[in-house]
Amino acid sequence: MEEGTLAKWLVKVGDEVSAGDIMAEIETDKATMEFEAVDEGVIADIAISEGTENVKVGEVIATLAEEGEDPADVKPVTGGEAPAPAPEASKEEAKEEAPAPSPPPAPSPAPSPAPAAKSEGGDRIIASPLAKRIAADKGIDLSAISGSGPHGRIIKADLEGVEPAKAAPAAAEPAAPSAAPAAAEDFGIPHEVEKLSGMRKTIARRLTESKQQIPHIYLTVDIQLDALLKLRSQLNAALEDDGVKLSVNDLLIKALAKALLRVPVCNVQFAGDNLLKFNRADISVAVSIDGGLITPIIVDAGSKSVSQISTEMKDLAGRAREGKLSPSEYQGGTASLSNMGMFGIKQFEAVINPPQAMIMAIGAGEKRPYVVDDALSVATVMSATGSFDHRAIDGADGALLMKEFKALIENPLGLIA
Repeated sequence: MEEGTLAKWLVKVGDEVSAGDIMAEIETDKATMEFEAVDEGVIADIAISEGTENVKVGEVIATLAEEGEDPADVKPVTGGEAPAPAPEASKEEAKEEAPAPSPPPAPSPAPSPAPAAKSEGGDRIIASPLAKRIAADKGIDLSAISGSGPHGRIIKADLEGVEPAKAAPAAAEPAAPSAAPAAAEDFGIPHEVEKLSGMRKTIARRLTESKQQIPHIYLTVDIQLDALLKLRSQLNAALEDDGVKLSVNDLLIKALAKALLRVPVCNVQFAGDNLLKFNRADISVAVSIDGGLITPIIVDAGSKSVSQISTEMKDLAGRAREGKLSPSEYQGGTASLSNMGMFGIKQFEAVINPPQAMIMAIGAGEKRPYVVDDALSVATVMSATGSFDHRAIDGADGALLMKEFKALIENPLGLIA
């Protein structure tokens, strides 16, 4: 997580809080999280108003007065990470920074002639919220401004008289091609503009990175489902009194987990100069929700019964659609499974969910001509396609995983043994 939306404050200025008290609700790209107080004190100031988007991780959102302090005497910190103790700013500057900040513009990649206005890492420009807002409105490049505030902070006075053309230093060489897409053109076609949600932005970024950085290899097998469907019917009859109803997807999750344990060279992750080899199979399962997709995880699916997998999956999917999953429930996993069979999709190639090294794409089961016991007949068949990270998994190893996955589904008693 790099930024989020401060959805709702549950406290107000003057309220006393103790460690563990819920102070606010933060919307990430995948879920709504509760923000807890880590210490006791009195709310002296709220720097970020509720509903504010693009709040960076580490940005100050409120100030607490400690025991013995008068909240009225506590100087609020706004607009960024808490700075080191510094001489008190002027009353005019403090007044200037009082409004809640709007989302800051992205820092310019141009080299900055004023390093004093940057953080120690050199990437983030330190400026007051008002200065950022003025710069965004006027098109001023803050990287070219020398700040006169504490620690080189850019304030409103530093922008007086600065013209946009003067703010950007002339480039000595042609700029490198931008990775950002060109501005959209509507060509006069009637349309509506819909702002991307945080989830959609994250999906766009991560899947673009996946296709650009991970060399995908795709392997497809056709799998006869009749034996699996018969076993599912029998298991559901036996589990009816327990309130458990297995889906085909539950059995496929189990099959993928067992196949990974049988072919451990595919239960891995590429990590630069290292290869992570996992000792258990945690299966991320793609779940479609409003505005995007999330992948809750069945932890150690290879050692769990199909009834356990079914119960956990229903709970995770339900809470995923309500936005109530905790990060630990959808971050991680050793491999993913995406099933689009319920939409009638015959076969597709899924994009690997980084940093994982494989994902299994499941198509629809349908009646097809199929050779059974050396004779042509009609059987229920589905196509499954594995996408593999070729940096970590060779084609032959991926093919062995697909073979084991197919064998487990066509001889499904191995799933409950």
